[in-house]
Formats: sequence, structure tokens, C-alpha cells
Amino acid sequence: MSRPEGAPHANGIGEALRQARIAHGLSLHALAFDLNLSVSLLEAVEAEAWDRVPAGRERPYTRQIAERLGVDPEAFPEQWNQLPGSVEQEPPDPRREHQERILMGALSAGTLLLVLWLVVPGRNLRRNQGQAEVVVDRAGPARWKPAVPEGPYPVVGEVLPEVPVNEEGVLVSLRAQDTCEVTVTPALGPAQKRSLRVSDPWRLRVKGPFSISLDNGGVAVLDVAGHRIRHGTAVGQPWTGNFGENGEWIVPESPEDRNPPTVPDTDQEGE
Repeated sequence: MSRPEGAPHANGIGEALRQARIAHGLSLHALAFDLNLSVSLLEAVEAEAWDRVPAGRERPYTRQIAERLGVDPEAFPEQWNQLPGSVEQEPPDPRREHQERILMGALSAGTLLLVLWLVVPGRNLRRNQGQAEVVVDRAGPARWKPAVPEGPYPVVGEVLPEVPVNEEGVLVSLRAQDTCEVTVTPALGPAQKRSLRVSDPWRLRVKGPFSISLDNGGVAVLDVAGHRIRHGTAVGQPWTGNFGENGEWIVPESPEDRNPPTVPDTDQEGE
């Protein structure tokens, strides 16, 4: 029986990538975070649903995922040759070839002239090197200084941190050293639940006052609105914290704060 149109091959590229990911012990979220790709894109490649992959990027994305998982995509020649995104070889253009030959000839002539200019004057420079007087300006520091822009301009290559609080809500970041079940419950809206694993962080934004519950607080690292929450919970113990609209931690009062000890009145006269 022939394979239904649009269905992945049982032993195709997508299934091979899925098996390799499972063998590496990686979830879709962990692999997506590692490759800086979306989970929906990984699911589309594993399912060979090429209509859900950006046009012309089917092969590059497949090769990127395969190299991370140690899979050779060309081991599936039939599917690899039929994979969308391949570039057809253009027919030779005589006019373009003629222009390329002229350009290469001009570059060769320019290179030759540059070499001659460096060799011939270079001998005179070395000959008169001992006679030349070196003048060093020691009057003071350089007069020109590069203009320093005012304001928090980023350096080239620098990754700016995310804004702790914006219109989308408060930034919440969680990661765990072991398994931990997390529940984020906003005051307005449904609760969100997720099971944290090692190397599988969770970043989200929550609007309005909210609470965070951990069933294994000792293994979880929690940052809210750019601040580390030092909850001090031991491994295996649950923890729940309440946070305000701007991500401020509402620390509950201790029993001593609610019921302060009474001090006997020593000013009363004795009998």
C-alpha cells in the first residue's frame, strides 16, 4: 500500500531526527532552546510537514537539526533529493561569463601594479631609512577624542537583557537542577503548569498579581522581574509565593510579627 500524501516516511529523515533526539534525551523544548528555533518548526521537520516550514528554508533547517543530533541527512538520498528548498542550477549566460573574465583581468592587472608599487619604492624607503628624521609630537594628549554617545547605546554584539516589566506583564524565569512541577496562577486568567527538567528552562510573562507554586522548591531557581527570589526551601519541600502587579514578592508575616510578645508594665506601683 502506498504512503498517504503528506505523511512522513516510517524510516525517513523526520523519523530519524526524532529517534536521534530521543536517544540524546532531549525534549522538543530543550532542542528548540539549544538551536534557537521554535518548537513548532521542530515538530514540522520531524513530521516532514514541509508546508509548515518557511519556503526555501527546508534544507537548511533540516541540516542544522541533523548536525546537532549527529544524523547524516544524505543517508536518505531519495528524500534528500526531493526535499524542497534545493537550488536549481542556472543555465550558463555567455554575457555574464564575458563580464566575469573582464573583471578577473582587471583585478589581476591591479594586483600586479600594486605589487610593483610596493617593491620598487620599498627599496628606496629601506635605503633612506637611516637618514630619515623621526619627529614625535610630545606636546600632550591627542586633540581628537571619539564622541561618546549619551544614553544606554548597546555595544556591537552585545545582547540586551529583557525588560523586567512591560505591557505584556512581569518576566518570570525558572530553571531546575532536578524534576520540579511548577504552577503559575495569575489573579485574572487561567493557571499555567509545566514540568521542569534539567537544561529545560521556562521563561514567561504574567500580567497582574499572581502566585507561583513549586512541588520541589529546593531544586528550582526562580527570578521574577529581574530579581532572584531567595525562598530558602529545602529539596523535596513545596513552596508557594505571592507577587504583586510589578513582580514584587509579598513575603508573608511570621507568627512573631502577627503576635508580638507582651512586656509587663513595670511602672505600676507594688501593693
